[in-house]
Amino acid sequence: MEKKWIRIVRWTVLFLALSFVILCRYMPHLAEWYARMVYPPLSAALSALSSLFPFPLMEVFVVGLILALILYPIRLRKKGIRLHEIIFREGEILVWIYVWFYLAWGLNYYRYHIYTRLQTPPVAYEEAHFKSFLNEYTERLNATYLSDIKIDAETLRTEIGAFYTNLSPVYGLTKPQSWQTPKEFLFTPIYSKVSVLGSMGPFFAEAQLNADLPEVQYPFTYAHEFSHLLGVSNEAEANYWAYRACTESSLPTLQYCGYFGLLPYVISNAAYLLPKEDFQAWIQAIRPEIREQFNEKNKYWREKYSPFIGHIQDFTYNLFLKGNKIASGKKNYAEVIGLLLSLPKEKYLDMPTSIKRPKSMKPTDPSNWIG
Repeated sequence: MEKKWIRIVRWTVLFLALSFVILCRYMPHLAEWYARMVYPPLSAALSALSSLFPFPLMEVFVVGLILALILYPIRLRKKGIRLHEIIFREGEILVWIYVWFYLAWGLNYYRYHIYTRLQTPPVAYEEAHFKSFLNEYTERLNATYLSDIKIDAETLRTEIGAFYTNLSPVYGLTKPQSWQTPKEFLFTPIYSKVSVLGSMGPFFAEAQLNADLPEVQYPFTYAHEFSHLLGVSNEAEANYWAYRACTESSLPTLQYCGYFGLLPYVISNAAYLLPKEDFQAWIQAIRPEIREQFNEKNKYWREKYSPFIGHIQDFTYNLFLKGNKIASGKKNYAEVIGLLLSLPKEKYLDMPTSIKRPKSMKPTDPSNWIG
């Protein structure tokens, strides 16, 4: 029989933790404090623990949790525990999981958007500005093209790690630790069926990658998921850092993979913003080899995709993002183009590192740009 004082302490801790999560949802300054002061040592400790295992603890934990939630009530019923008591215990377990998710990583969803952190608003759409970006991007994409992509794992780890280590503190990302390296999924075929290239394992601070990733997609996805591990929750911002981490590398392979990784989002924005004739002309300006490589990549994933579970995953993940203050849902990925047009990388390197909410500016809604 559980002692009453133990139950009171447990419920008090749970109440305080849940209250903190709720406060962060409505007080972004508190969530920003968490992201800069609490999350760095917490994620370092969790990832140090998970680094002892060559596989993602997240997947093992989820499987174990599902089994426990099924078997635990059966065990309690055999002991004669009443149904309402079983439901209460199961509910308490789920609340603890909810709190753990947010305290271990999820509160990063509630921090200030990068526009607010850098005290700059998003630029309004201007056709000339977008076309200038499009022309420069296309020139670099074509110029860096490589037909044979070879990725050395240790070199990639060093390059991406060095990029994030050298970022100015003003951006608010956690500094990477030597033991933090993305792991490959245990259940890769399932993730490939829903076209998930990578994910963030929040419970043990693990960045995870799909083992089926083609070489040309691997560096961009690696850098994207690594940014999540460093406190980035917004998908557009994760794409922004992945693009910069790859294209600012001195290695030609990473440079091309960075430009290629951005291509789907450039296409979706160009298709939305340009007249049909201009869009088709731009597509033809891309090297035929790159267009073929892009089509082969799409075909590769289509052959693995399961429409039934893929649509379920798309629907639930879209709701998940919207429920965590990313109003545009899955369209958020393509909003990286707005970030690239609004945030010249040289502008903020010498800014003070203290975060103060500008009196004249409200937190920016990233969905105001394009999707």
